[in-house]
Amino acid sequence: MENFFLKLSIMLVPALMAITCHEVSHGFVADRLGDRTARLMGRLTLNPLRHIDIFGTLMVFIVGIGWAKPVPVNFNNLRNPKRDMIWVAGAGPVTNLTLATLSGLSLRGVAGFGASLPDGSAILTFLNPVTLMLAFSVYINLLLAIFNLIPLPPLDGGRVAVGLLPYRQAQALARVEPYGMIIIILLVFFTNIFGRVISPVVDFGITILAGPHSRLVYEVTQFLMR
Repeated sequence: MENFFLKLSIMLVPALMAITCHEVSHGFVADRLGDRTARLMGRLTLNPLRHIDIFGTLMVFIVGIGWAKPVPVNFNNLRNPKRDMIWVAGAGPVTNLTLATLSGLSLRGVAGFGASLPDGSAILTFLNPVTLMLAFSVYINLLLAIFNLIPLPPLDGGRVAVGLLPYRQAQALARVEPYGMIIIILLVFFTNIFGRVISPVVDFGITILAGPHSRLVYEVTQFLMR
């Protein structure tokens, strides 16, 4: 039980921030491009309680990836629905990549400063949990960004693809959306898509963003996922 609360204290803030900012960015970009649905429903807020999907949040702690309640977007309200869909859908992964980058840079600074302090320093008592949260933030934001870029609706990558493809191919891909989550679940649990596709890209991102502290990101993630 003690281990559970330790893991929760490290994972909760980065996970909620990653998921919440991802969803708010969709609504914010849609709002700027003509669809005020998210604003009118009170979803343009960083209050995680407005976005939490209980099952999706639990999945973060069980398998390392989760989701929030999708921010409602009425693509028909956008000024140019086909083109603007690309920007609305792409906003989520771009936000997570931005958070991962900021977390990686902060991790380098905080961990580097912590390494210069003597053991037992009172400052380390504060810096150590911050370092662990930053390390997990790099991982969870990279994972959410890359996973959501899979070109299959309703994932963001699928909607970006629908916006980019010629009309006939876009319509064919859009028709997959009602079955998209079933296909995604099958891919995640019954294929090696994580090991062959997603994990190598996440590993590359961790190496670039965390640099000399990449090992810490892996150690923290392995501890939290046990």
